[in-house]
Amino acid sequence: MSFGDPNNPYGQQPPQGQPGYGYPQQGGYAYPQQPAPQGYSAYPAGPAGYPGAQLPMPGGVKAARVILFIVGGLQALGGIAVLLGGAVFASALSGSSSSSASDAGALAGGVLVVAGIFALALSLWPILTAAKLGKGRGGVRVSGIIYGSLMTLFSGISVIVNLAALSSNDAAGAIVFSLLMALVQFGLSLWVLIGLANSAAGAYFRRPLY
Repeated sequence: MSFGDPNNPYGQQPPQGQPGYGYPQQGGYAYPQQPAPQGYSAYPAGPAGYPGAQLPMPGGVKAARVILFIVGGLQALGGIAVLLGGAVFASALSGSSSSSASDAGALAGGVLVVAGIFALALSLWPILTAAKLGKGRGGVRVSGIIYGSLMTLFSGISVIVNLAALSSNDAAGAIVFSLLMALVQFGLSLWVLIGLANSAAGAYFRRPLY
């Protein structure tokens, strides 16, 4: 059965299911489809235009995240201890026979309770910041930098005060311990500040999120 001249564009075309003279079908002269390389997808799924690429969290950001979790947890424990201590202190002095001692105990206990509540509330700052560093944007980074800056400032002041007290006080043991704690806090806070303020951290927090 003839389908006309194949060079005549107005000739009869072959029915569907039979090879014709148009675009080559699979099994003819068409190139076989090749599978996509592993690690790549049909659409870009990573930063900087690389399909399937994932930008890992820099080491400085990882260290800052761990430190923020630790500092926030210790601060929460300290707040709970101060809160309970204030309540016990106020309760112990409330039954005193002296009205002045009872009033002073209630005032001191109230101050400690307020300080404990404040410390507990403040501990949420580093904990929530650390929790959001994995999927957060620039605002989370700024929050961590501000917290690290404040930690660095106050711990630096504490180091200076303890050094001054160490040279003019006989209770050297307690002051040396306080100085060491201040130095540790200063080092950790500086680590947080540097880990979040460098260029690698900036590139990480500017990455596209999918």
